[in-house]
Amino acid sequence: MIQKHLDQAECNMDKAYIHAQDAFAKINAGRALPTMLHHLMVSYHGHPTPLHQLASIATVDPRTLTVQPWEQSTIPHIEKAIAESQLGFSTRNDGRIVMVTLPPPSEERRKTLVKLIKSEAEKGRVVIRNLRRDYKEILKATQKDGIPEDAIKRAEKKIQDLTDGYIDKINHLLTIKEADLMAV
Repeated sequence: MIQKHLDQAECNMDKAYIHAQDAFAKINAGRALPTMLHHLMVSYHGHPTPLHQLASIATVDPRTLTVQPWEQSTIPHIEKAIAESQLGFSTRNDGRIVMVTLPPPSEERRKTLVKLIKSEAEKGRVVIRNLRRDYKEILKATQKDGIPEDAIKRAEKKIQDLTDGYIDKINHLLTIKEADLMAV
């Protein structure tokens, strides 16, 4: 029973880590990547829809993306979603394709992006700490079911080790991403 809880804790912490990785991948000052726009939600017939479900996104050059919608009527909605995203991208369209241009990153922009990734890293660490708290409570509740106290203590130690490991992984990602952003 305890091992099941430990496995669930590790699985959920891994999901939090992967989410942090994905959030970091969306923040890029160096070059245009189609994934930078995947998370944008576009109002499509009154329903928020991910941009990548409405159009193909491709890289033209290091600072330009093209968004080719499957329905031309969505172009104004796509441009609006990009403008409201506060990513700092400019758009223009020729009636068929939306060209998205990334500004060259200024020192101020790079510092803003570093703050953003630090915020994302902190969100990931908070989720992992919350998971630690939740699973410690679950383990304490199992003690009422007759599980020995020393087994609970060993399991809590393992949960703490998992927590420390995943927080270290997020911190490592943060260090690499911060260096990448400031080097551009």
